[in-house]
Amino acid sequence: MKLEKIFENNKIWADNIKQSDPSFFHKLAKQQKPEYLWIGCADSRVPANQIIDLPPGEVFVHRNIANMVVHTDLNALSVIQYAVEVLEVKHIIITGHYGCGGVKASMGDVEYGLIDNWLRHIKDVQRFHKDELDAVEDEEKKFDLLCELNVKEQVKNVLNISFVKNAIKNGKDLNVHGLVYDIKDGLLKNIEID
Repeated sequence: MKLEKIFENNKIWADNIKQSDPSFFHKLAKQQKPEYLWIGCADSRVPANQIIDLPPGEVFVHRNIANMVVHTDLNALSVIQYAVEVLEVKHIIITGHYGCGGVKASMGDVEYGLIDNWLRHIKDVQRFHKDELDAVEDEEKKFDLLCELNVKEQVKNVLNISFVKNAIKNGKDLNVHGLVYDIKDGLLKNIEID
């Protein structure tokens, strides 16, 4: 696709929005007050707003390889702090997905270069849950399980961020959720976390 096609698609999209709601962009430009922070994978098959059918302005989004929340990632931490303290979101949703290339890459011994440093965090998830993963013989089921376990660990990581802990301790209406998106059927699964 050439860049011109992107501009054409954008014009068609904007025109369609204006036809259905002439004041949409005017209202959108006035403020941003989403209730949700979506932390998801950068995979192009996992578009946050479309999956949960919410329009622009309703979801604050941060995406990276394998939906990670790493305590040294200043980008992710800045997004989360802004969402919690400025936007005052009520829900932080960490969303992984089955078939995640980052999770799959972490399961092997192939070296990819710089990304290997990032994947090291998922290898830690494997180490934390070694017995549970080793009990699964089917490789596809093990892959799915690791996608779910990665989400659980990222929820724990969010809950251990100082300003998130303080917000919850101080009575802020803030909830952290873990979900997994199934690309095969388009549905979200709630990953229950104790």
